[in-house]
Amino acid sequence: MSSNRPHGDDPSSGTSPSRLFSLASSDARGELVDREGLDEEDVVQIDRLMAAISALRAAERSLSEASRRFMRLGETDMRALHLLIVCENTGTLATAGAIAHGLGISSASTTTLLDRLERAGHIRRTPHPTDRRALVVAIDPATREAAVRTVGRQQAGRVRAARHLDTEEREVVIGFLEDMTAQLSLDGLDWGPPPAGSRG
Repeated sequence: MSSNRPHGDDPSSGTSPSRLFSLASSDARGELVDREGLDEEDVVQIDRLMAAISALRAAERSLSEASRRFMRLGETDMRALHLLIVCENTGTLATAGAIAHGLGISSASTTTLLDRLERAGHIRRTPHPTDRRALVVAIDPATREAAVRTVGRQQAGRVRAARHLDTEEREVVIGFLEDMTAQLSLDGLDWGPPPAGSRG
């Protein structure tokens, strides 16, 4: 008989994903979530949803770690290569300034990043066609092919999963994810002073 339980999940364990993210375990006293209007089936389904999100995050972390090991690069390096692939696909000239903005890092950090990637043969820098002060950064064709063939193809599984849904189902998922993002937003949040034990 098939099961909706994540692979390797032992529900009897207090550290299993299904227990870690269940309302009964994480909010036993009802301090965080108002359960009014929720019956037992609702709670069970919400628990399954939270466990599924946890499993997705774990899969994303595993894929990210595997891709960095395969490419022998750091997280920011991989993000930079992805940005360069997007620029190439959209016909956008990637300058150091654009890369810094896209990655949210300083100019100095961007220079160090690009120097490192260029030394490793992953990128090349050529004169900008209209701005003599700037250089255009492009991903090396061999690096692009390796990234697309491995990491990119695996990441495309997101789209394959989305194709399994019909239009109305996708709208429901979009609404749910947008609402969850808003619920988790730190905008305007003030937690006050940290606990005494966490002060250095």
